[in-house]
Amino acid sequence: MAAMGLVAMTAFGFIVMSLWNWLAPAVFGGRMVTFWQAVGLLVLSRILFGGWHGGPGHRLHGRTLERWAEMTPEERERFRQGLGSPCGGRGGESDRNAQTAV
Repeated sequence: MAAMGLVAMTAFGFIVMSLWNWLAPAVFGGRMVTFWQAVGLLVLSRILFGGWHGGPGHRLHGRTLERWAEMTPEERERFRQGLGSPCGGRGGESDRNAQTAV
């Protein structure tokens, strides 16, 4: 398993390095990167955008699906309407009015 991970990291590192060195200088006027800088870019992008497998985002998504399955059709509709409003339906003027009317 560790050997496969090392091979994958090496392959992706060379792919990122090649693509970066081909595109960045021509398109953005950027500098070329080394293999280790390309691996660093991969790790950084994974931290910023991808997360790690089995991290908090995956558990949150699972809990959301569980809650969705337990909702009534009326609750689901209210949830969908909240997604279309600013701030996801939280804290808006219409929410405050609906809370005071109840």
